[in-house]
Amino acid sequence: MPTDREDERDERVLVGRVGRPHGIDGAFVVDEGSDDPRRFEIGASLHVNGEPAAVVLSRRVGKGRRAIKLDRKVERGAELTVPRGELPPTDPGSFYVADLVGLEVVEDGERVLGVVRDIHPGPANDALELDTGLLLPLVEDCVVAVDVSAGRIVVARGFADDG
Repeated sequence: MPTDREDERDERVLVGRVGRPHGIDGAFVVDEGSDDPRRFEIGASLHVNGEPAAVVLSRRVGKGRRAIKLDRKVERGAELTVPRGELPPTDPGSFYVADLVGLEVVEDGERVLGVVRDIHPGPANDALELDTGLLLPLVEDCVVAVDVSAGRIVVARGFADDG
């Protein structure tokens, strides 16, 4: 039987947020945007803050930032999501970053560090934010194993204070 966390994850996956305006035609910069350019192609559908799908009318990229215009007005900061079922399946041993939210994090040796509350994108690597306030780098040296089906991430010793 799926857990509440799995039910939530199966509904919608965050692919970006509405950022600052881009031009005067209603376009905006997509903050924290998915690396998959198909998410923002003309004609693509996106849910906005859980509301029914909005359609991408135009897109452009400037200075490395993606900007899109939807078929309706949206508020800055609004979440852009897609149904989980629309994502392509992952390769064996791979996962979507959204799959990590809600997983228990344990240090090698079984010390529980907390539960993943959020993922923060960074210039060099992403970071796992735990419900305890701890930030852990999402890099191979830190993350020893990810087992989405078991709901667990194992991290190497030395990345969390001995507190």
